[in-house]
Amino acid sequence: MEVSGLNGIRSIEELELRGQRLFLRLDLNVPFNSAGEISDETRIHAALPTIQYALEKGARIVLASHLGRPKKPEDRSKFSLEPVAKALSQKLNVEVQLIEEPDSDAPRALLHNMRPATMLLLENLRFAEGEEKNSSSLAEVWASYSDLYVNDAFGSSHRAHASISALPGLMKERGVGFLMKKEIEMLDQVLFCKDHPYVAVLGGAKVSDKIDLIENLIDKVDTFLIGGGMAYTFLAAQDKSIGKSMIEKDKVRFAKDLMARIDARGKKILIPVDHVCSKQFAGAPVAEPGSSIGDDLMGLDIGPATVNLFSQEIRNAKVVFWNGPMGVFEKPPYEKGTFAIAKAMSQSSGITVVGGGDSAAAINASGLSEQVTHISTGGGASLEYLQGITLPGLKALK
Repeated sequence: MEVSGLNGIRSIEELELRGQRLFLRLDLNVPFNSAGEISDETRIHAALPTIQYALEKGARIVLASHLGRPKKPEDRSKFSLEPVAKALSQKLNVEVQLIEEPDSDAPRALLHNMRPATMLLLENLRFAEGEEKNSSSLAEVWASYSDLYVNDAFGSSHRAHASISALPGLMKERGVGFLMKKEIEMLDQVLFCKDHPYVAVLGGAKVSDKIDLIENLIDKVDTFLIGGGMAYTFLAAQDKSIGKSMIEKDKVRFAKDLMARIDARGKKILIPVDHVCSKQFAGAPVAEPGSSIGDDLMGLDIGPATVNLFSQEIRNAKVVFWNGPMGVFEKPPYEKGTFAIAKAMSQSSGITVVGGGDSAAAINASGLSEQVTHISTGGGASLEYLQGITLPGLKALK
């Protein structure tokens, strides 16, 4: 039986917001450059529709998010949400007041006397000791001044933290925001796909990172396209020479068995037929026109014949799911294979879903992000959801 992760969970549109105190958990974990400025506002833009809706409906809003991985008291300035508060204020044309201690009950009085066009933003939730410990006492502090809880932080919902798991368990009125709802609906199209051909493009460094995902999709996907570092383990399973390329020796048997299982189902698994290599990591590129790699070389990207092979499968598909780059895309000229996959997805007339993480970074870097159906904002969360794992952030909302 196919059951969506949203089953039994209300949307923000089903909650009465007017005059209510809303605790809105977002994923505002944005990157910063060396000058301390926000370098990518994707997550801020993704949060705006839910915030704007809550404002229009007259809620009194407390925003909450983590930022980075602060470990020591001296990390506070580096991981402060103050720049995020300023960005939100400018984009929404409202006053965003930063609450310096996320575990204090200061919002209680401020919410009582809140002026129009004003919101509160709790400082980095990870400054509160109990956040990552899923502390019920910390959750009780937040629940004491909240009437409603909405989770729109899909990228954090695979973590059983206090703001994701413990808090909604204390709230009778709870639900998901627009981003969270869209994420699950799009991933459900990947998980319960009924349109064919269905192609899964899998890359990245390790086979071990993708085993559970492959197992959960093996009876649904028509063609697996394997690239990135994990492809060399599959090549080794075919007794091909991989030179100095990355390999997980303990996963060669799994790769061999998987290829046999997929073949037995009448499905396809395609691995690179040529490569772009180098004698040292990210050194001068050397083309290897065949599937085998010279002893003194390491594979760093898929070659042009593989690009053509993979692109044709993608363009002919009704549904494409992509997770993991095809090579060391951060190091030119080894980005070409990954960017070619992005281009093929942009040319597809089917549903195209990018599974967050490095894949999302790659398609954003390619400049083609507007031409795919959906890019997940949560790499780890999307991977766990597609593996069939119940996310703590969803479980707590049911």
